[in-house]
Amino acid sequence: MLPIVVPATELFVEDTNEFIQVKETVLQLEHSLLSLKKWEAKWCIPFLDGNPKTTEQTIDYIRCMTLTQNVNPYVYGALSAQNLEDINNYIDAPMTATWFVEDKQKKKNKTVRKEKTITAELVYCWMVMYHIPFECQKWHLNQLITLIRVCNEENNPKKPLKGKALYSRNRALNEARKKKMHTRG
Repeated sequence: MLPIVVPATELFVEDTNEFIQVKETVLQLEHSLLSLKKWEAKWCIPFLDGNPKTTEQTIDYIRCMTLTQNVNPYVYGALSAQNLEDINNYIDAPMTATWFVEDKQKKKNKTVRKEKTITAELVYCWMVMYHIPFECQKWHLNQLITLIRVCNEENNPKKPLKGKALYSRNRALNEARKKKMHTRG
């Protein structure tokens, strides 16, 4: 959960042509499957598709993330640049110590692979497939997706090594055997 302090400010409301005072407000935010589901139900587009979102869509996602009750709707117009940066950092944070080999290879090679567009329903499908309890829909979304990836990797058979990886592993095994047996080959 991310607490955000939205500073007190004065906003101009174009609809009514008047200035309003917005009090300092603390928002409790949670980037979860529930937030994703609410947002996608309203906008009918995938949130995690990698495409940029409009300002209105971004603010609405923050509204969907809000756990704080009875928030003045003008508070979202008073979010500071620092608030938005903190929220984006929170959304992008892995929230786990788990990492995957291909993640490190992607960073090293800087290759981008086209992946399936993830929607809330697809995540729920994975939860059902792997018998993940629905209480986990309140977890940080990155933690939940990491758990799903771990379940997927643990349930899939290991792929056999090919090419250079196979030769490298065999060379290392042979060297270890020669050393252990005190032979040259």
